[in-house]
Amino acid sequence: MSALRDALQELPDAVFADLLESDDAYLLVVDLPGATAETVDAHVEGGRIVIEARREKGLPVEFEYVEEERSMFLDVELPLPPDASGTGAEGTVDNGVLELRLPKQTADPSATIPIDEA
Repeated sequence: MSALRDALQELPDAVFADLLESDDAYLLVVDLPGATAETVDAHVEGGRIVIEARREKGLPVEFEYVEEERSMFLDVELPLPPDASGTGAEGTVDNGVLELRLPKQTADPSATIPIDEA
């Protein structure tokens, strides 16, 4: 998990993210002002969490940009914690806040381990 924690610290200054952990999952919370469920894509690929997001910005007809500091796109890859699984992951966006719930890989506590003769 330290690789993910380190990667979060490397995000651009304009991107704010929190990482939370419970017994059975991680929760990655990323502020994406202006983004909606339709403009965010997140998936797990090759042991990494890939997040692509864009926000819609309306420009009044009578105005033009003098300076534009608010990025419209976020494209980031973060390492998946080694005990996390993309299987069963869930995501939501509410008021520009993305929450990704990443289940931890667990062994079935009732599984029988076969023992063979050596």
